[in-house]
Amino acid sequence: MSVPADHPFAAAVKPLVDAMGGEMIAPDRARGDDVVLSWEGRPVVAVRLPHLSDSLDRILADLQRRHGVPLSTLDRKTKQSVVRQLEQRGAFSVRHGVETVAGALGVSRFTVYNYLNREKDGD
Repeated sequence: MSVPADHPFAAAVKPLVDAMGGEMIAPDRARGDDVVLSWEGRPVVAVRLPHLSDSLDRILADLQRRHGVPLSTLDRKTKQSVVRQLEQRGAFSVRHGVETVAGALGVSRFTVYNYLNREKDGD
C-alpha cells in the first residue's frame, strides 16, 4: 500500500508533517513509534516523526529561511527575539541546545544565557 497523496486528509496534514520534519509513509509500513492517522475509521497515512536531536537543527534552518540571511548576521535585538522563540519551542531542553544555538547565532554560550536571563528578568 502506498501513501495516497491525492487523499484530501493526506494532503491536509502534509504541510504539518513537513514543518515537523516528519515523513509520511503507508500505514502498512508503520513501526511501533510511528503515528497512524485515520479518516472515517480507515488508516490513510502513517507519520514517522523526526528524532529529537534533528529537531533543533530543523528549527534553526527554518528560522534562517524565514529571516533570509544566516542567523549569525542578525542584529542583537533580532538574535534576542530568535532566542525567545527557541525557548518557547523547547530548544534549550535538548542536550547541547545552548551550544548549538550559540553556534548558529555566532555568539557565545554566555551571550545566549544572558539573552535568556534578560527575558526572565523582564517578566
